[in-house]
Amino acid sequence: MSAFEGLALGFGHALTLGNLGWALLGCFLGTAVGVLPGIGPALTIALLLPITFQVEATGAFILFCGIFYGAMYGGSTTSILLNTPGESGSIITALEGAKMARNGRAGPALATAAIGSFVAGTIGTLGISFLGPVVVDFALKLGPAEYFSLMVLCFVTVSAVLGGSALRGLTSLAFGLLLGLVGIDLQTGQPRMTFGIPELLDGVNVVLVAVALFAVGETLYLAWRHHEGAAVVRPVGSILMSRSDWKRSWKPWLRGSFLGFPFGVMPAGGTEMPTMLSYYAERRLVAPEHAAEFGTTGAIEGVAGPEAANNAAAAGILVPMLTLGLPTSATAAIMLSAFQSYGINPGPLLFEQQSALVWTLIASLYVANIMLVVLNLPLVGLWARILKVPQPQLYAGILVFATIGTYGISNSVVDLVLLYGIGVVAMFMRRFDFPTAPVVIGMILGPMAEQAMRQALTISQGDWTTFVTRPGSAVLLVVAVAALVGPRVWGAWRGRAA
Repeated sequence: MSAFEGLALGFGHALTLGNLGWALLGCFLGTAVGVLPGIGPALTIALLLPITFQVEATGAFILFCGIFYGAMYGGSTTSILLNTPGESGSIITALEGAKMARNGRAGPALATAAIGSFVAGTIGTLGISFLGPVVVDFALKLGPAEYFSLMVLCFVTVSAVLGGSALRGLTSLAFGLLLGLVGIDLQTGQPRMTFGIPELLDGVNVVLVAVALFAVGETLYLAWRHHEGAAVVRPVGSILMSRSDWKRSWKPWLRGSFLGFPFGVMPAGGTEMPTMLSYYAERRLVAPEHAAEFGTTGAIEGVAGPEAANNAAAAGILVPMLTLGLPTSATAAIMLSAFQSYGINPGPLLFEQQSALVWTLIASLYVANIMLVVLNLPLVGLWARILKVPQPQLYAGILVFATIGTYGISNSVVDLVLLYGIGVVAMFMRRFDFPTAPVVIGMILGPMAEQAMRQALTISQGDWTTFVTRPGSAVLLVVAVAALVGPRVWGAWRGRAA
């Protein structure tokens, strides 16, 4: 099925009344949680994971993707009006956006961020539509050895490269791998690390772990770090952009979009690097008469470019998740766990076995982009008022929903004990700067990597050299080792040279 045929099929399903309703709900919730500092898409989707036991798959994933895209839009509101980025991808937006708001130009800053998000989201979704099938064709040529090496590369990049400390990242990954090993071994049928508890024979529910890490743990941490005092929210004013604002914004929108998308597709991409690169590129390319606005009164190019790069990178994250089954961010990892709740395994065969679901999901992203512009520009005053919600009530509500949702999955007290036990561990992980995303990624990909490794060894009759004699697998392992060791060797060499 070509991309055009797939999109025609997808729009036929996405434009039904029910699916439009799920998209609108997801966009509204996503924008709201993006606006609230510290309440991101990972936490929200984790909190809503229990609906996968009641709602059909297409509606649930349209909802989750709407939340994901919406949070990218909403994050700019917090950065501009509060100078408090809610997401790492919005940090650069705050540099110039908050200065524009301080000088009475919050409206144009919010407008260029919203329109730039729309442009980048549309370009990113086009990338998913036409790049996805190409990646699928490539992935179908990979064997078990290559898949194992690809997952090792994903482990290294997400855990050791993206975080501030490789040791902390790998420790978090080990915790996730440990949780993934609990339950009955699929090859031997023997229980592993169940400690005689019957409820653990089926393994630790990945939905439970996601809710514990991103809802309970995050909420306990935010409550722990809470400081009394009302937030100072800058007035929005008029959101109309002048002709000069439009002229200064459209090129950064395009540059940011084409810069951000490739970073999202790469295993070690993320949103931080492309937003920084976009900001420095716009600072170099700005017209001389506007150069003095950077760092002083706030330059609109410094909002338009990074915000577009942020949203394009977020769209790119969906490519490896759908085509290879590899999550490269916390939100993608939680969405992958939702696929598993439905018994669906993202990967090269997803486009063939679940073509209606995949193309409906992609088509709904185009619809969501339009909805988000409509929601963000006219309702910006509403989003600004949401910033005044008392945080203690917000934390309490999150914990109540997390508890009810988790207990509703299995009606098991053991699950509640695990929920709050892992939640407390997650709170201390945040406190001591251990990343939480590698835990979910390790738990989800760990069993898959184990199966791929065993299949490769079975095919090679127990020959471990199969991972280095197959060219594709060897290249991936070399890249993984280089990503792990390279920065340390380079740092040591620089230190000695200095």
